Amino acid sequence: MTNSFYPPRRTLMGPGPSDVSPRVLGALSRPTIGHLDPLFVQLMDEIKELLQYAFQTDNELTLPVSAPGSAGMEACFVNLVSPGDKVIVCQNGVFGGRMKENVERCGATAVMVEDNWGEPVGIDKVATAFEQHPDAAILAFVHAETSTGVRSDAAALCALATEHNALSIVDTVTSLGGIEVKVDDWGADAVYSGTQKCLSCVPGIAPVTFSERAVARINDRSHKVQSWFLDMQLVMGYWGGSSKRAYHHTAPVNDLYALHESLLMLQEEGLEAAHRRHRHNHQALVAGLGAMGLAMAVAPEYRLPQLNSVLIPEGVDDGLVRSALLQEFDLEIGAGLGALAGKTWRIGLMGYASNERNVITCLNALEAVLARQGAPITTGAALDAAQAVFRG
Repeated sequence: MTNSFYPPRRTLMGPGPSDVSPRVLGALSRPTIGHLDPLFVQLMDEIKELLQYAFQTDNELTLPVSAPGSAGMEACFVNLVSPGDKVIVCQNGVFGGRMKENVERCGATAVMVEDNWGEPVGIDKVATAFEQHPDAAILAFVHAETSTGVRSDAAALCALATEHNALSIVDTVTSLGGIEVKVDDWGADAVYSGTQKCLSCVPGIAPVTFSERAVARINDRSHKVQSWFLDMQLVMGYWGGSSKRAYHHTAPVNDLYALHESLLMLQEEGLEAAHRRHRHNHQALVAGLGAMGLAMAVAPEYRLPQLNSVLIPEGVDDGLVRSALLQEFDLEIGAGLGALAGKTWRIGLMGYASNERNVITCLNALEAVLARQGAPITTGAALDAAQAVFRG
């Protein structure tokens, strides 16, 4: 007989989802009301304002797509990319490759700008691509590459797009709430994210925001968007500014309660304070890993504090380590992806999971498992190194 499912209590320190605050889980369990109920419409307006704060934008078209971050990505591409367009796509990890897939499925041409995994997008390479393809309509890039733990210079890349009269599509799935995201200051045109990373909400919702330039392009389309569900001209009728909303789909009411609560927590903490917290916990983790003898895979100036890419020591079995951490310590860390599979671990310090307790738990557990495997590490030093940062 099948029984009710009761998951164990894990510590989620992988690339996402991250630990969810009890406050957010509590919001998720509140009574469901109708998705066109006047009180829910009021909540929608508040969510929009809170998302504008998180994105640092005044964009009118700012909303949560009722689907995961990948749907947020697709919403940006299908609304802005038309058949025959030329799109410059930057790839320095897995998710730049997914952008390429979206471009091609829209019937457009992807002009690839490729950089080594573990390095940021090359600004000069993008400038050269624009010179060679002056008819490019859009520049697409990942701000915080989840597969590698690398941050690229969003301000410089968006400026290049504007200079060449192109729109920009920016992936901030891993960056929103963890590091600085300034949509209006960057001049970004279409930006998408996810709820399950630094916002510490449940998976399944994708915040997006579109600039006035992007909205103009959407309104000027000569043919229908290939996705009915993600067509912003239709969605705007439901998430628009007027009090009367046109039915589009049944919104995930309880998930949006959770998103509202997580965004409220971010506002209460303040963006700068949240960024400082992520940075401080990252510094302690890196100090502990270094004292243990583990090296980081990304240069300090490009590292994401919320997603730490760590080189796996020679001779260590990646799968066995992660399995032992999960089974013995209820601790989840992430494997490397693509070109970095088997070469790196990805240790997340995202949102609610970015705290001193998790840093200490991770260091102690990782040291115990690696020592048992006979890995070439120094034991007994990691905790002191991390504590020195916390107490410094």
